[in-house]
Amino acid sequence: MEKLTFFALSAPEKLDRIAAYLSERLTRELNRHRYGYVCIAMEAMEQLLLACHCQSINLLVESFLSTLRLLLEADKPHLHILATNSFVKFANIEEDTPSYHRSYDFFVSRFSEMCHSDHEDLDTRNKIRVSGIRGLQGVVRKTVDDELQVNIWEPRHMEQIVPALLVNLQQHSQNDRYRHCCWFPHSAGDNLGSPAEQTEVCFRELLCRAAYGHINNAIKPVLMHLDSHSLWQGRGFAVQCFQIIMYSIQSQHSHLVIQQLLGHLDANSRSPASVRAGIVEVLSEAAVIEATGSVGPTVLEVFNTLLRQLRQSVDYQLTGYYDNAGKHKTSSIEEKKLQDAVIKTIGSFANTLPIYQRSEVMLFIMGKIPVPGIYPALGSPNSGFEGSRMIQVMLLKSLLQVSEHYESSNLLTALPSSFLEPLLSFTLMEDPEIRLLVLSILTLLIDRHLIRWLLKVGDVQQDICTFQHDVFVFMQHAQRLYRHVYLASREENSGRSHYQALFTLLAVLSVELANEEVVVDLIRLILALQVDRTSECLSVFNRCGIHALCAAFLNLLSQLGPPPTLHQHITQVKSVIESREKDAPHLLPEVVFCDKPRLPEGELKVDEALLFIQSKICEALAGSSYSTHCERFNTPYTPQLTGTQTRVTSHPLFSRHTSVTMEQIKYSQSYFDWKNGGVQTKLIEVRNAK
Repeated sequence: MEKLTFFALSAPEKLDRIAAYLSERLTRELNRHRYGYVCIAMEAMEQLLLACHCQSINLLVESFLSTLRLLLEADKPHLHILATNSFVKFANIEEDTPSYHRSYDFFVSRFSEMCHSDHEDLDTRNKIRVSGIRGLQGVVRKTVDDELQVNIWEPRHMEQIVPALLVNLQQHSQNDRYRHCCWFPHSAGDNLGSPAEQTEVCFRELLCRAAYGHINNAIKPVLMHLDSHSLWQGRGFAVQCFQIIMYSIQSQHSHLVIQQLLGHLDANSRSPASVRAGIVEVLSEAAVIEATGSVGPTVLEVFNTLLRQLRQSVDYQLTGYYDNAGKHKTSSIEEKKLQDAVIKTIGSFANTLPIYQRSEVMLFIMGKIPVPGIYPALGSPNSGFEGSRMIQVMLLKSLLQVSEHYESSNLLTALPSSFLEPLLSFTLMEDPEIRLLVLSILTLLIDRHLIRWLLKVGDVQQDICTFQHDVFVFMQHAQRLYRHVYLASREENSGRSHYQALFTLLAVLSVELANEEVVVDLIRLILALQVDRTSECLSVFNRCGIHALCAAFLNLLSQLGPPPTLHQHITQVKSVIESREKDAPHLLPEVVFCDKPRLPEGELKVDEALLFIQSKICEALAGSSYSTHCERFNTPYTPQLTGTQTRVTSHPLFSRHTSVTMEQIKYSQSYFDWKNGGVQTKLIEVRNAK
């Protein structure tokens, strides 16, 4: 071999004759089944390839590739493995001169076929599949960086390579990620792992080499494979595939994958709910991985597609079919799973955006919600009024997802008039679920110091920096917000969650906007609630709930408030609470807002000694800085209800009551656990959560 190599290097013009002779000998020995000599001839050609880095190497390559074809066309697995190992060595050679006529179509096809091997012997099958995967990896390495070679990114090649890889990755996923290692030596003396291990390495290498114009051709076969094998259902294989894709491709190209998934979701709008939910779940995972602050040039189109899926799902849920012909049935359970997945995905996408784009997204979603008085024609021909109500609920849930991680430096950005006005209009609806969602959204957007979480642990801190421009912005909308809080607390179908949400909103307002004028207005609002005679038409639970809300908030306010703290002046709050503990425990939060509230039998009567008196509170504050607001204190709060400010729920759509099932919004009873443990008034500096 040393003499042959020296002769070839000394007379490179003889390479074509040497290669032809070796190829002829290998063919002859192959036909005679003398495989030992076949291996010797193959090794000789390999060593010549590795030694001849010159312009004449092309003379040797053609004979070499034709010999590999013969071995790959044979019906002996060990010859396939031998040919693959030789091809991989060839693929790792960096050639000095280009080739204009070389073709690898046969090798792409044959290696892909080997990846699908179903040999009866498991060990042999794994060896063949690993060889096929390594062969495809060699083809990619040999062609991807050479513009004169065959374009490996063409659809006809990708449609063979990608499914061949996914089949092995799929079997690995179905075996519960069990790695069956089948070690076997090859001529280089290395050890090779299982098909799944080799597949993931090859798949990642393929994707990381993909340029901007190649992404779509690489992703489309993945979508086709998942469709044809029904692999969208569940969180398993489809999510695993796109996790590999998103982590492997160049980050600047990740939005192309998102766009492909969105287009595929639209194309499957008339597929079963489980398929649509699977695609949406993959979208959600892909958005989390991307997290680059942008989802491409058409950010709003992403949310438009997702919201369109919500509307279609509502139609399918109400009609019972996911096609217009009425042939394919669907169930409410499946459609609800899809709707939850879409809402979660909207939140995932929003979390990848900068603050200013999240504001645009919130305005965009608000513009899609059917609002009484703004969109008078509610409902689609298929869904009707009930469909519009369901759409309202789901779009508000989407807003809730976006606002959960929203961080704004000022209230003007968080609550512009174009967003706040339509949002507040939903607090006047009779549907309890809608009202609860609106209260939660308002609380999240106003609460910039995570006061709601401090309320849970009873550790609300007092020293919070309040910006004057926030107070100025809030005062522009304060009276309208107070009016909606006043009306929302007097709804007949309000439950424990509604009163807890109202308490949290009022607490956040009093702490975030630590301003004496705001505190005075909140006290006037609470005092007006407890003495409102029109509330006598409400149920005993609702009336007790209002009194418990007033007690909880005034107790919190007496311990907090802007300096000086109100508890130094207001002693009446404590005395009223003590009287209620003795004579009327049903007016306290821990009794009313529990799983089994203890309510009085018959008509509810509240003595004056059990009420918070406005004049006494005003007298107690005479010696403090609040004395400048005495005139305002002495003016009872009266909501002004005129024109469009009155109830907008006269439409039959809004008179239907639904049960409150809010899995996503859980307020702890410890919000109202102001007696046991209490709200501590530690003067600890609160730093912005950001």
